[in-house]
Amino acid sequence: MGSPQGSTLTSDMTGLVDGSTACSDVSFIDCLPVYVKELIAGGAAGAIAKTTIAPLERIKILLQTKTDGFQSLGVYQSLSKVLKHEGVMGFYKGNGASVIRIIPYAALHFMTYEQYRGWMLDNCTFFGSGPLVDLIAGSCSGGTAVLCTYPLDLARTKLAYQVVDTRTKFSSGMTSLYTRPAYSGIRDVLTTVYKEGGIRGLYRGVGPTLAGILPYAGLKFYIYEVIKTRVSEEHRKSIVMNLSCGAIAGLLGQTFTYPLDVVRRQMQVGSLQSSSIQGGTRYRNTYDGLTTIVRNQGWRQLFAGLSINYIKIVPSVAVGFAAYDTMKVWLRIPPRQKSQAASSG
Repeated sequence: MGSPQGSTLTSDMTGLVDGSTACSDVSFIDCLPVYVKELIAGGAAGAIAKTTIAPLERIKILLQTKTDGFQSLGVYQSLSKVLKHEGVMGFYKGNGASVIRIIPYAALHFMTYEQYRGWMLDNCTFFGSGPLVDLIAGSCSGGTAVLCTYPLDLARTKLAYQVVDTRTKFSSGMTSLYTRPAYSGIRDVLTTVYKEGGIRGLYRGVGPTLAGILPYAGLKFYIYEVIKTRVSEEHRKSIVMNLSCGAIAGLLGQTFTYPLDVVRRQMQVGSLQSSSIQGGTRYRNTYDGLTTIVRNQGWRQLFAGLSINYIKIVPSVAVGFAAYDTMKVWLRIPPRQKSQAASSG
């Protein structure tokens, strides 16, 4: 049993020692470690999914943050207003920052989930090998990805929050639907925020973000695995079944954690909000944000944009899973064993 593996390792080392490459007879893709392939597959899937649902994401942020002129509008009216004032490209404002953020985020999220899960199965056997491991690994991977990419999410939100009328500024002199200064791009947001508040400014709102992503990421993986255990073995590898299970998991996870996402968005754009929206005060923490929103704006505001989140989460999860599965096939990523850790790459 051990000799074939040993001979393979020996031949690989021999190739490296005598100056030739061990990968001379295979493609470059086959030479990549498994975790690198997972990073590439996850990043590509995230970028494709984000770009697909970018218009809905823009409208969701405008509704969440109660942007001037959008408070009483529905999804269709909001889409029409953005199209009228900014054109088609207005739907993708902030998408550059979103894609730049989602590539490392999705890559780290998928890859670290696999690593945390493998490590727990190898070293924390008291958790067993069921969905509980997926719950913990998913939460940890979500937190890791957030901490590494949060400033880019902050930049995306601030850019998406702006509603600049690019179609009438030359004819009427109006350059914006509001008096707040516009950011010119991702770099401008990051440098301006850093000058105003330093590192703490770049991570403003990270508290509710972590409070939301830890249970959401964990629940997403947990529900996904629980549902899959209810599916017969011959259907578990079906892409349609995987997409369906992922969509259900995403919908349930979002419903439970959505109010925290609303608090996060309002904290992120706090310096841009007009005094009529937040009463001129900033939220001290997540709990203060939740109670203040309920008191001043009503409990329904905690779920503002939830309907559009439902609309976008299904295609987002569907496209994400489809793209990830396609990338895994193209990159020839082998199926992970339950106890396979990072070293197996």
